[in-house]
Amino acid sequence: MAMTKTLSMISRTGRDMQRYNDGCRQVVGCIPYRYRKTNQSCTVKGTQIDDLEFLLISSQKSPRWMFPKGGWETDEALEDAALRETFEESGVIGDVEVQEFLGTWSFKSKSQGTFHEGHMFPLLVTEELDDWPEKTVRKRLWLKFSEAREVCWHSWMKEALDVFASKLKKITKDDEPQTCPFDELSYEQTVAAVSNSNTMFFEEPRINIEANDLTCEELRISLVAKPSLGKLLFNEEPRRKPFFNEISNVANSMFSEEATMTTKTKKMFNEKLGSISIAAFS
Repeated sequence: MAMTKTLSMISRTGRDMQRYNDGCRQVVGCIPYRYRKTNQSCTVKGTQIDDLEFLLISSQKSPRWMFPKGGWETDEALEDAALRETFEESGVIGDVEVQEFLGTWSFKSKSQGTFHEGHMFPLLVTEELDDWPEKTVRKRLWLKFSEAREVCWHSWMKEALDVFASKLKKITKDDEPQTCPFDELSYEQTVAAVSNSNTMFFEEPRINIEANDLTCEELRISLVAKPSLGKLLFNEEPRRKPFFNEISNVANSMFSEEATMTTKTKKMFNEKLGSISIAAFS
């Protein structure tokens, strides 16, 4: 969510419109960040935490460093208050990533002695201004993650930064392609994978044995049905070369519809035919 309202160069003051929840003052803030290499807006996916820089600001009353935050008032939504406070205190504008809301922390203000509830968002900086409402009372400092976590004064803000890093790590992990080593694939998975990439690879069609197998008895009947072939197989007359040609013709006609025979039956018939061929030429 980007800033759409007119930016005021005067910071809001006073507590007349301050929100409270069971006596706890409602505070909202942002963790402003940018990409170190380009300093421009881009997608978070695939980004490592060390690719980012985080903006901290100094306190008005001490040299302590913290993330921008301030009171949530009754005339604004939570994310609008986060944008306003970030602009007033640090002079940056950008996109409040509402869907990546970091959480709410309860803490006690040492200066005021009252309890607060702090709501934090990440803010992807799209513009850093030279002038802003609290320029004269605050300093800005861009740091890497480890450095920002070390110098940040408030422990609850450090926890918010840790939540940001955890969310970023999860997004990066989810974005990584899921791979499966080829040697871990089952036979069925391997066939499916290769079939998708090579249409020439397929399993041999399975033939219904009961419906299509040519049994030995059927083979004998088929041979007897051809007088010349039957004579050759079952008589003791001398075998001559012309008989082999006729046998071959019969075999070819029998195998014209190859799908009606299984590989096993065809092998058996070929072996039988081979012995006949030898006899025919002897």
